[in-house]
Amino acid sequence: MMKQWLGWMMAGALLAGALLAAPLAHAQATSPDARFKAIYQQEWAWRSGASRGPASMDLPDNSRLDTVDAADQAKRLAYWKKVLAELDALDVDALSPAERINYAVYHRQIANFVADGNFKAWQMPFNSDSAFWSDLGYELNAGRLHTPADYRAYLAKLRQVPRYFAQQEANMKLGLARGFSVPRAVLDGRDKSIASVAHLTDPTRSSFYKPFEHLPASLSADQAQDLKNRALSVIRDDVIPAYAGLLKFFDDTYVPNARTTLAAEALPDGKAYYRQQIRAFTTLDLTPDAIHAIGLKQVAKIHAQMLATMRKTGFQGGFAEFLTYLRTDPKFYAKTPQELLDKTAWVAKEVDGKLSRFFGHLPRERFTIEPVPADIAPYYTSGRGGPHVYLVNTYDLKSRPLYNMPALTLHESYPGHALQLELADEARNQPAFRRDGYISAYGEGWALYSEYLGNEMGIYKTPYQRFGFLTYQMWRACRLVVDTGIHHLGWSRQQAVDYMLKNTALSRREIENEVDRYISWPGQALSYELGYLEIRRLRAKAEKALGPKFDLRAFHDTVLSTGSVPLPVLARRIDRFITEGGPEPDYGAEGTR
Repeated sequence: MMKQWLGWMMAGALLAGALLAAPLAHAQATSPDARFKAIYQQEWAWRSGASRGPASMDLPDNSRLDTVDAADQAKRLAYWKKVLAELDALDVDALSPAERINYAVYHRQIANFVADGNFKAWQMPFNSDSAFWSDLGYELNAGRLHTPADYRAYLAKLRQVPRYFAQQEANMKLGLARGFSVPRAVLDGRDKSIASVAHLTDPTRSSFYKPFEHLPASLSADQAQDLKNRALSVIRDDVIPAYAGLLKFFDDTYVPNARTTLAAEALPDGKAYYRQQIRAFTTLDLTPDAIHAIGLKQVAKIHAQMLATMRKTGFQGGFAEFLTYLRTDPKFYAKTPQELLDKTAWVAKEVDGKLSRFFGHLPRERFTIEPVPADIAPYYTSGRGGPHVYLVNTYDLKSRPLYNMPALTLHESYPGHALQLELADEARNQPAFRRDGYISAYGEGWALYSEYLGNEMGIYKTPYQRFGFLTYQMWRACRLVVDTGIHHLGWSRQQAVDYMLKNTALSRREIENEVDRYISWPGQALSYELGYLEIRRLRAKAEKALGPKFDLRAFHDTVLSTGSVPLPVLARRIDRFITEGGPEPDYGAEGTR
């Protein structure tokens, strides 16, 4: 989820001008496959900053922090428009089957970049969930430092933070000037993560210093001390002042001038913008009204299941009383942060023992479990998983019910995000733009489907845990109603909060944080339920068509072998799975792409 947003906000490098002026290497390619590969390989090299020009064989330069000013944004847009025109000129039917799949993924990726550029989305480079200043570690690659050269490149990037922040501030000023900003209603407290760095007096307490606490043993004592001294200097003299300047800008300029409306459709060219957000996040061309109707239908269906599960607990009151009981009884909550982490780890290990019955191909990578950093925990989601770390929010324990933890863990770790992203990263037969890309409808749909698998795995052992699963299902169904309600139908923040309080067993804190996220991140919340419903539909279709030949492990492996793809591409892959009789995919073969 965060990876996709960061990719769209930070994609590109310093090379746009050079690329626009240079001859295109793919113009000399002959076959359709070769021409297409030349286009995406050259564009990816530019986008990832892995070369200094279209024909350069120089070594990668990983010491640059992205340039994001308006001039560079215009160059990126012009370049991506050029790439899109070249893609549109290709004869898609002449491509090989594997490259046609790559084309479907890549064309949509570039089209989204162009759309974001046209709407000047870079003028709003944060939302209530994710921000360039709190996610800076992703841009710095701080978790992947191994050699002295890596550490020197990291320090070089840290020195560029003042320039990077100044460019982002200038971009946000442009957004404010035309009414394209994060709504004022969701900005309270969002400066805390800036202040946590801006107010530091000891650079060693900064998260940016952590990589220097455990330097490689291959370094001499003098080399290690030199790197530490440099880190202290750049954090004290460059990074902390940059955060202090950003904090002043945020409090004195951005918040007072942020828009007072909520809806995406209230933004400049808002109706078109919201429809584009829907297409980008769901990969489907659905209207807001159609999505709202799907949400209402799912809410009614899941509510009936919740009532049945409530009765199995033996509770004698009504639904609203049951929700109050779940939100207030201490027995449903951990007493210490460590207890919450321990119970999460127990569920993760339970799942680990079930995986071989449901998947034939598992990744080599493993994830760890860590608490959400304290500076962002108050407004962060309950958990977030990736290929390396599953973050669990231990802030305000009375807002983190244990009956939701099994569903959350299935979603964020295995078999959800961690498993899917690790397999995607290991799919070396696929081009880099697919391995590193993230399509929300696929990734979040799969993670929500993983919660559903908890029933078949036997993870939900009590009616309360089953109710936790259903409240998570209801949560994602409510998103279809709330997101379209806010951004299309004119709902207020309170109306959205009340709707979720009425229908889910989430805590008030969780609900308020989530609603703020939906307000400031239009369309993203729609991807979960729509992706989940499509995967469930495709599984039912395959089960019916293949009958006794249907193999659940082969189905799961096939879905995951595609990597992150638009839902229509996934549907075509499952159609082929059915036609071929449901075989297990060959992860080393070109045709699995």
